[in-house]
Amino acid sequence: MVFSSLLFLFLFLPAVFILYYCSPRRIRNLILFSTSLIFYAWGEPVYIVIMLVSTLADYFFGLLLDKPKLSNFKRKCIVAVSIVFSLTLLSYFKYADFLIQNINALFGLDIPLTELPLPIGISFYTFQSMSYIIDVYRGTARAQRNWIDFGAYVALFPQLVAGPIVKYNTIAEQLHNRSESIELFAEGIRRFTIGLAKKVLLANNIGLLWDSISSSHPGSLPMLTAWLGIIAFAFQIYFDFSGYSDMAIGLGLMFGFRFNENFNKPYTSQSITDFWRRWHISLGSWFREYVYIPLGGNRHGLLKQARNILIVWLLTGFWHGASWNFILWGLYFGIILMIEKWWGLKLLSALPRWVRHVYAIILILVGWVLFAFETPSLIVAYLSAMAGFNDQPLWNTETGYFFYTNAVLLFVLVIVSLPKKQWARTSELSLLHLVWYGFLFLLAVAYLVDATFNPFLYFRF
Repeated sequence: MVFSSLLFLFLFLPAVFILYYCSPRRIRNLILFSTSLIFYAWGEPVYIVIMLVSTLADYFFGLLLDKPKLSNFKRKCIVAVSIVFSLTLLSYFKYADFLIQNINALFGLDIPLTELPLPIGISFYTFQSMSYIIDVYRGTARAQRNWIDFGAYVALFPQLVAGPIVKYNTIAEQLHNRSESIELFAEGIRRFTIGLAKKVLLANNIGLLWDSISSSHPGSLPMLTAWLGIIAFAFQIYFDFSGYSDMAIGLGLMFGFRFNENFNKPYTSQSITDFWRRWHISLGSWFREYVYIPLGGNRHGLLKQARNILIVWLLTGFWHGASWNFILWGLYFGIILMIEKWWGLKLLSALPRWVRHVYAIILILVGWVLFAFETPSLIVAYLSAMAGFNDQPLWNTETGYFFYTNAVLLFVLVIVSLPKKQWARTSELSLLHLVWYGFLFLLAVAYLVDATFNPFLYFRF
């Protein structure tokens, strides 16, 4: 079940609201936990066991950590066992076949693959559970003694399958003390509607263009078609994922939760450092707080700082998928970030603003090529097409057709991606705003009624 589906919008979500707001406050976390399990089990009833086992394990590990007079050594052992357990579950379902494939290739073996489907959201809820254990160990959060409340945190359906990653210490208080209001609910509806429109009206439609271009072998693509294709993919993945994050944040507001922002106009960046402060903010924050800083951050000289950056970005790439292209993608950005940190940002600061922006966009688009294609030969072929090294013309009639039929959509995508004044807050909503958001919602629903193309890219992560 996805947010951008008629089943979710007109059956599941209204039923949850009725149950939640008709129930006494003391059992509202139980309502959220129960309905979140139904939401998750709708598509994968078997894999709900994995999430429940992971949740129960970290719940008990947290209780053990909270015992008084426990030696620091024992506390470290509990944290280590918890993290190993969580990562073992994640690795088995997400990386086992990748490991087997590489062992087979390296040693000429024929070990059969597990061919297990990836449990939806496992990368997100595993990181959330790990943040809980680490926060309790550090003393920045108390152990959660109510299993229902802890289960609601891990399984909370608004952000279960694709984030944003909600660290426990940012939401612990809200699990017990949160206030719902008409104003907050209205703001949640506004934010959800924006996300739904971004996903359904923008990401899905520009995704059709990317599908059309990427279905051809890169060796046959004219240079401008190749650039148009990867620009389309860049817009699709941004509006797909940021749209989902907007919907998650909006749903959270409707239930009284305040999740952190996950995107901040990333395509306005003027460096790669700036881009990664704006893109998938919750993931970057998680790796910075739980990996980069514990490794030493930038406190022990350039060599160790370089080591720490490379480790973080290898893990970031590998987190996105069990494939060498994701590892290459992580290394690519890790190396650029190191160069910028040491001397690149100083050079960029002397350049005009538009030059810095073009620099960032070109490097981001090259990165999306590494992200989009799993096969090295296709990566090389597509980059060659973008550089004009594939013996194809600059453009052809198909290029003109793609530009002509998508010109209005591309213009809208660019405009929506640019900085602008903050959307009107709830207190500022006028009749015109209500009409506008109502129109966006109805337009998105009308599209869904007749849509056959409604993918969600981040389900595979």
